[in-house]
Amino acid sequence: MDALGKITALLYGTGEVMAGIEMSWEQARERVLARDRSLWMQYCIVRDWIWIDLILDEDQVALFHAAGQQPVLLYAHNVLFDSERRFDVGDWVRTTALVNFSEGCFFQTRNTLYVLVGDGQRKQAEFSTVMSLF
Repeated sequence: MDALGKITALLYGTGEVMAGIEMSWEQARERVLARDRSLWMQYCIVRDWIWIDLILDEDQVALFHAAGQQPVLLYAHNVLFDSERRFDVGDWVRTTALVNFSEGCFFQTRNTLYVLVGDGQRKQAEFSTVMSLF
């Protein structure tokens, strides 16, 4: 499959259904704000998301782990709210690598907490394919 075909399959092909939280963006925002303040960081509430397990060799996986990250990225078709106004409502976003996933809806990278609203999809993709999304 060529590069464009891989991107199309990643963004619009079917994947394994993965549950997020079923609530409005306002309710999701309240849930973030109710967390322990010592855990606070900038956050972004998203819908229509794709959990991407990166296809990597063992050495590449070891590099992610050595950096305290998992070889997982998130792509969301629809930003509902961003605490720092980096993204407008309706924008798409591709994250950096996963540091922690908790409560079935909090996808944390080094600098942002993403709140996964609604069902998403879980897929696999090559690192180069995911990084071609800019």
